[in-house]
Amino acid sequence: MNPDIILRAPEPEDLDIMLAIENDSDLWVHNGGNTGPYSRYQMKQYIAANTNNIYTDQQLRLMIVLSDGKVAGIIDVFDFDVRNNRAEVGIVILPEYRGKGIGRKALTLIEEHCFGFLSMNQLYAYVRCDNKAGRKTFISCGFSETAVLKSWIRRGQQYYDVFMYQKTVNM
Repeated sequence: MNPDIILRAPEPEDLDIMLAIENDSDLWVHNGGNTGPYSRYQMKQYIAANTNNIYTDQQLRLMIVLSDGKVAGIIDVFDFDVRNNRAEVGIVILPEYRGKGIGRKALTLIEEHCFGFLSMNQLYAYVRCDNKAGRKTFISCGFSETAVLKSWIRRGQQYYDVFMYQKTVNM
């Protein structure tokens, strides 16, 4: 439990924040997954269809909410592998809230949920080598830097290396 922030399921009023994050092409460079923007309609459907059950959705997306009720970002647990009991984790903190330890607090809360309540064995993350804040967040939460994936993400003609971070229940 953290008195400074809570993690909660997305609500319809989060639509604009979710669209801003998902459609920020600068984040596509860091994460490498998106190939185009989402529409309002698509995001509304996502919010409505989301069961917030990782076993059903294979994903758990939660809003990072400050004690004053303002949304500071999103944390995702995705690519859930039931057989191997692991999932990838990703965090996006809105620019005005960066550098305040919110990502670390959110990551600690999601770890407690995944390792405690869901009995997962492992969380992992891919972080671009030039994302110093992201790397610092994962290291400060006890994740180990286990690999460097060369030329892993492409933006235009530029390729970026990525660090892989892992944390298991035993670490």
